[in-house]
Amino acid sequence: MRCVLIASTAAELLFYWADAAFLRRLRPPHGGQVGRDGAGAGVEEVCGALPLTRERMPQGPALEDSLNTLFAPLIISCTALLEKLADTYTCFATERGRHLHVLHMFGDCLYIAVNGDGTESEDDLRRTLFVLRRLVEVHCGLVTLDSHLIRKELRPADSEQRERVWSLLRGLLETYSRLREEDQSFAVEAVERLIHPQLCEQCIEFLEQQVVQYINSSPERGGDEVCHAFLLVHTKLLAFYSSRNTSSIRPADLLILILLVQDLYPSQSIEEELSPQPTAEKVLPQAPKRSESIPVSSPGSHGAAEKDSDDQDTDDLSVPEVYYTPEPSPGRHSTGSERWSEGTEMLSTGEVDAADVQMAEDLLQTLGPLVPEASNPRRIFLDASLREGYCPLLPHTIHCLPLWPGISLILLTKGPMTQVAITLYQLLDGFLVLEKKLEEGPEAGAPRSYPFVAELRQRMDKFVKKLSGQDIQLQNTWVGFKNKMFSQTEPGSSLELLQAVSNMKRQLCSMYRQLFLTSASHSLSQGLRDRAQKLMKEKLLDWRDFLLVKSRRNITMVSYLEDFPGLVHFIYVDRTSGQMMAPSLSITEKSSSELGKGPLATFIKKKVWSLITLARRYLQKGYTTLMLQDGDYCCSYFLWFENELGYKLEVMEVPVLSDDSAPIGMLAGDYYRKLLRYYSKNHQAEVVKCYELLTVHLGIIPSELVVQQACDLARRLWEPSRIPLL
Repeated sequence: MRCVLIASTAAELLFYWADAAFLRRLRPPHGGQVGRDGAGAGVEEVCGALPLTRERMPQGPALEDSLNTLFAPLIISCTALLEKLADTYTCFATERGRHLHVLHMFGDCLYIAVNGDGTESEDDLRRTLFVLRRLVEVHCGLVTLDSHLIRKELRPADSEQRERVWSLLRGLLETYSRLREEDQSFAVEAVERLIHPQLCEQCIEFLEQQVVQYINSSPERGGDEVCHAFLLVHTKLLAFYSSRNTSSIRPADLLILILLVQDLYPSQSIEEELSPQPTAEKVLPQAPKRSESIPVSSPGSHGAAEKDSDDQDTDDLSVPEVYYTPEPSPGRHSTGSERWSEGTEMLSTGEVDAADVQMAEDLLQTLGPLVPEASNPRRIFLDASLREGYCPLLPHTIHCLPLWPGISLILLTKGPMTQVAITLYQLLDGFLVLEKKLEEGPEAGAPRSYPFVAELRQRMDKFVKKLSGQDIQLQNTWVGFKNKMFSQTEPGSSLELLQAVSNMKRQLCSMYRQLFLTSASHSLSQGLRDRAQKLMKEKLLDWRDFLLVKSRRNITMVSYLEDFPGLVHFIYVDRTSGQMMAPSLSITEKSSSELGKGPLATFIKKKVWSLITLARRYLQKGYTTLMLQDGDYCCSYFLWFENELGYKLEVMEVPVLSDDSAPIGMLAGDYYRKLLRYYSKNHQAEVVKCYELLTVHLGIIPSELVVQQACDLARRLWEPSRIPLL
């Protein structure tokens, strides 16, 4: 039984997702049992409520009213504690101990996650909340800085538009939950590369010359410019190219982009992917000759070619094997009642009959068909550092061009208003700094004496002048602010100045919203997109089946068993580049893993996932090395730093984090980016790199040998990780 929601401090529901088990337990807003104090049923009562009859099942607005009634006391008490004590609870379990609740305040929005089946820990729920917050930022940009405007974005007045926004976030949450449980790259939050240097290099060259440069020099592009282009095979990155004079993309943002693509085009079964494409001839007027494809070694000679290039981490495909894939993902309109409800608690007394189960599922289905397909192209906001300045949420447009099921070409473009977005962020950042200074009180000194205020005033005057009266409200708000801030006779009080700063922030965010959210997003012409899609399909046509198979068996343990006896599994992560390497680990009925289809694969996967969780917990407490005997297996974790030449740097204590801090990873606050900055303070003369290695060995292997093998394995994996990204 699971639920995730966002609410304002006024207890207004801004977004929710709930699985079938949670909806079955909901009482209607006025049908619940009333307590002595007149209050309606609380969270614990809902968790233990009897199944609803068909007449009592809340639907549509009634469902939102039920959620409001249920969570309003919790939201109000949390807000009251913040106002009175400047602190509040972040996690609690209900009396019976089975239902866990995690809360986190982001600005003026309260994020709540509930789990009642014991399948998620406090860290899992908190990670879900932080990822949801990141998804909201990616789709709403700097509007998240204003509580009033973000409420308008998350809860539009129009019910159909609201359901469209909520369906988008629900689908992304469900896709993230599935990938976190199935895909190692999302489990450790790092990007996995397809290991084939020659093909990667050729694809990068093709993306540069035939895609990016062609589109950017075409008059059809309007004011848009392609800044990034990359190829994905399922969740694995084949090639990535960034145009010159553009910002490099953060690994955390790249992982978010992979999540968006997987949500638009979920992975299918290997039989569906490798089946003949009946519509291929319609898309391609004439199948390209083999000589027109990318001139690299054929898939059949892959094993020998890799050995010649000293890359022994890939498969020798000369051995005939059968490869499979996970089952197809639910449709776009699914609300995740199947994926998130697996393992839902069994009711020993008063079991829900089939009619009640069907009733809840029918309710979930009524939420989906109202919503059209997710938009593609789509406006998103990503971190960018350009010559013009830095903006953490710069508007981009993502164009996802599917080549075949499982293989996609993704183009990221930026429009002609990039400089305006950077200027708006710089102004907003200045007012945020001023707001913090004013909140410190008189000890911070007179506001006009702050060193940055003069520059902020000059920039704002220049910006308002450029608008030439296009935004009268912003201009009037700025004049009012200057009268209070810089008045020679009666300067405004701290409260008045804080209110004036808040008004300025809202006006700037409102302009940002009007330019980049309310107005139609820029996108490349259909002709340019079709051309890029067609040429890319022609060039990769002969490699299609190989790439799909390769994505399932990117690295195998076979090539490591001789040199590392007793090694069962490993995950190697370069935290500087945000990339990882790991042998295939699949536990579906049609498993492609070397561990087979039986319980062994499931057992090892659970062991690896629990090791990831345990390593994060110890890293949060300041430990960078971990080794434990777990039954018949020995699990180990290592985090270390190196310079650019590969020499290991001295060990230093890492910061100890509180339990309610942002979860360790890239998607929830980018912990490793901050850790690298922290470590680099004492190594400013050299480039510092961070690495992680998780290993699972047989328990009979001595601990000394485990450590030695970890060192040798890290040395062996160091070179393949240097495959060029750009």
